[in-house]
Amino acid sequence: MSEPTGGPAAEAVTEPIAASGDENDTAAVRFEGPRRRARRERAERRAAEARARAIEEARREAKRRALGRAVSEARPLPRGAVRGLKTLLATVLLAGAAVALGLILYFTPVMSARSIVVTGTGAVTREEVLDAARVRPGTPLLQIDTGQVADRVATIRRVASARVQRQYPSALRITIVERIPLVVKDFPDGPHLFDHDGVDFATAAPPTSLPYIDVDNPGPGDPATQAALAVLSALRPEIAGQVARVAAPSVASITLTLADGRTVMWGTTDRTAEKAEKLAALLTQPGRTYDVSSPDLPTVK
Repeated sequence: MSEPTGGPAAEAVTEPIAASGDENDTAAVRFEGPRRRARRERAERRAAEARARAIEEARREAKRRALGRAVSEARPLPRGAVRGLKTLLATVLLAGAAVALGLILYFTPVMSARSIVVTGTGAVTREEVLDAARVRPGTPLLQIDTGQVADRVATIRRVASARVQRQYPSALRITIVERIPLVVKDFPDGPHLFDHDGVDFATAAPPTSLPYIDVDNPGPGDPATQAALAVLSALRPEIAGQVARVAAPSVASITLTLADGRTVMWGTTDRTAEKAEKLAALLTQPGRTYDVSSPDLPTVK
C-alpha cells in the first residue's frame, strides 16, 4: 500500500531540487557584477604579464649564457676611484705638457746659445777656448752636451780643468782653470814648464825664480818627479822662493840647491812636513850644507 505512494513521489521531489541548485550556480556566474568582473580581469592581466616577463627574462638569461657573458648589475664607482682617475688624468696632462715644452726648447732657437762667456783665461786666450769648444752660436742650449764641450776645452795644454754651464735663456758659460808652473826643465826645443802634477803643459820662457828640476824622465807617472814636486809643495813659501834647483836621481836622494848656492840634503819623502819645519829653523844658521835627511838629527856644515 505504501510502496506506490512513497517511491515515485520521492523521485519526483529530488529531481527539482538538483535542478534548482544547478540553475542557481549558472545564474550566479551569468549575473556577475561589474566590479567583481573588473577585479577578476585585472588579476588575470597581471598574471599574464608576470608570465610574459618571466618568459622574456628566461629568454634573455639563456641568450647571455649562450654568449658567455657574465650577468652582473652595474655598480657605481667609489669616490676614491673617481679621485684616482682625476689625479691620473691631471698627471698625464702635465707630463704631456712637459714633453711638448721640452721638444720646443730642444728643437727650436727659443733658448739658444746667443752668447758664450769665457772666464779664467790668462795665458790661454778666449779664441783658443772657443776654437776648442766648437759650439756654434745659436745652437739650442739643450742640444749642447756640456760634458763633451768641457772635455774638448780641457785638451788645451795650459788648461788644468774646464767647466761648462748653460745660463738660461740664451748664454753658455765656460770656466777654465789654467795650469800653474812649478818647475822647469831644459829640452833641445826650449824650456818645458811642469805643473804640480808633473804635467808638461807649455814650452816657453820660465817665470822668474822658477826652480829647475833634474830628473831623468819628468812626467806625471815618474816616481822621482812626483817625489821632487812633493818636497817643493811642502816647503814654506819663503823657503820655496829660494830654491833654484831640485834634483832627484832617485826617490831616496833628493837634493835642493838654493839661489845663493847653499845645499839641502833632503833624502827620502818620509816625514816631509817635519823636515820642512826643521829646514826653516836651520836656514837661520850660517852654513853651506843643511842636512835634514834624518829630521831627528838635522845638521849644518
